[in-house]
Amino acid sequence: MPAPAEGVSAKSDMPQLLQMDLDIGDFCSDWSHCDLMSGYVARMVSHNRLDSVLFANLYSSALNELLETVFRVHGQTGTLQFSVQRQDNLDRVELVFPADDAIYGVYKDAVAKASHDNAETLYLEALFAETEPGPGLGLLELGVDYGARLSTDRHDDGRMCLIAELSLEGEKE
Repeated sequence: MPAPAEGVSAKSDMPQLLQMDLDIGDFCSDWSHCDLMSGYVARMVSHNRLDSVLFANLYSSALNELLETVFRVHGQTGTLQFSVQRQDNLDRVELVFPADDAIYGVYKDAVAKASHDNAETLYLEALFAETEPGPGLGLLELGVDYGARLSTDRHDDGRMCLIAELSLEGEKE
């Protein structure tokens, strides 16, 4: 598993591939929006990968976990800003959305668990627990199954930034 994304900043010099702004209420009005958006974005950013179909499937699955987490835990009103940046084989997905202190705490806790040395154990315990999974299960899955480096950043205006750095494909030959 990659090292935690300590000091990952919400500002990046990576080239931007895609950016969308959505109303959080509209996005979170229907669960299927997560799947539709992740599939669309995956197809858009996978055109130049070594195996674009495989990459799109992996990308869509990983992105869907991020979007489903936001669907479950977010502020009530405002904008969901979504962007994808890429440098070489590293993709950086940034989600900025409304979040009060309690919501930010949920993400901060989930990111800490996903970055912990025993993240796989925590993930399996949460996955097979007899209780309903917590809202951070998708982020644990991203860290364990996809090797994502996750971080959060708090904005002064009542929003937060969730960052997932993904390397789903090796270096091009």
